[in-house]
Amino acid sequence: MPLDSAMHRRDILRILAGGTVLAAGVRSSAAGEARVARLIAETRGLEPLSKRIDFISAALLGTRYRGYTLIGGPRRPERFVLRDDAFDCVTFCETVLAAALSHDMDEFENTLREIRYRHGLVNWFERNHYFFEWSEHNIENKTCRAVVMDGAVALEKTVYWHRALGRRRFDMRVIPRDTFLANKAMLEAGDIVGFVTRRPNLDCFHMGFIAFGADGEWLLRP
Repeated sequence: MPLDSAMHRRDILRILAGGTVLAAGVRSSAAGEARVARLIAETRGLEPLSKRIDFISAALLGTRYRGYTLIGGPRRPERFVLRDDAFDCVTFCETVLAAALSHDMDEFENTLREIRYRHGLVNWFERNHYFFEWSEHNIENKTCRAVVMDGAVALEKTVYWHRALGRRRFDMRVIPRDTFLANKAMLEAGDIVGFVTRRPNLDCFHMGFIAFGADGEWLLRP
């Protein structure tokens, strides 16, 4: 779904915790989908996009965590999964972002496909298995845009999570933690942050939305 307005693009941040392991990020059917449909209806007309993301992500807090909710593999047919009863951090962010960008459930399904799969093709090999891929592909399809901060540093990461995907090398620009914290004014609710890991064969270990508390403190959802 092409988005013409800059306010309709989430910014992608890449964050590296100083010293050891932390961080990087993004700005902007099995079970039932009733909550998603209701939240799309409740936020229709709410502007800007960041407010819709903030509202929907808050409403879905408390949903149980469940890993491996997607169905498919290199030798198993990929199925397009829609659910609102359980998420991991990736499917939570995908569901919230797709719902915030949509006016109805048909548009939600199409948008979710574009976010989850390269070119929207429901195929295990086209699924965004790594956060860096997720970010890169959602910039390419104009769902997201990168946040650029002075002080970003280069980080090279080689991953080999599954032999069917082969070995991949990512040349990333990451934002050191102190730089990220010093540029709080550049961020808004709904930006997505991913946390870079130094563990082998993995680029990030968590992703979530930035939110702000009543006193302006930073929060992370989920």
